[in-house]
Amino acid sequence: MRKWVMAAAALAALPSVASAQDAEAGKAVFKKCLACHAVDGKNKVGPHLDGVVGRKAGAVEGFNYSDAMKNSGKTWDEATLDAYLTNPKENIPGNKMVFVGLKDETDRKNLIAYLATNK
Repeated sequence: MRKWVMAAAALAALPSVASAQDAEAGKAVFKKCLACHAVDGKNKVGPHLDGVVGRKAGAVEGFNYSDAMKNSGKTWDEATLDAYLTNPKENIPGNKMVFVGLKDETDRKNLIAYLATNK
C-alpha cells in the first residue's frame, strides 16, 4: 500500500502536458512563424500577432485577409488558436496561410502562451 501512495504522489508532482504552458518555450516555437508574422505591431506577409488572443479573426487594420478568414466568425482564444494551429487549411478552408500547422500539442500550447504575453 505504501508503494502505491508514494507512486501516486510522484505522479501528481509531474506537470501534465495539458497544463504545460511555457511562454518562454513558446517564444522559441514562434521562430517558425517569424517569416510571415511579427509581434511588433507591423504586418508582414501575415498580420501582426500582437493582441491576437481575444481578437476577432480577420480584424487587423491594414491587412488584406482572405474572405474565408474575414467571414470565419472566429474569435482567437486558446481553443480556437489551438484548433487553427493544428491544421490551418482544414480549420478555415480558403484562408491564405501556407503554414501546414503545428502537430505537437505542447508546442501549440506554449506558442499560445507566448502570444498571450504580446498585448
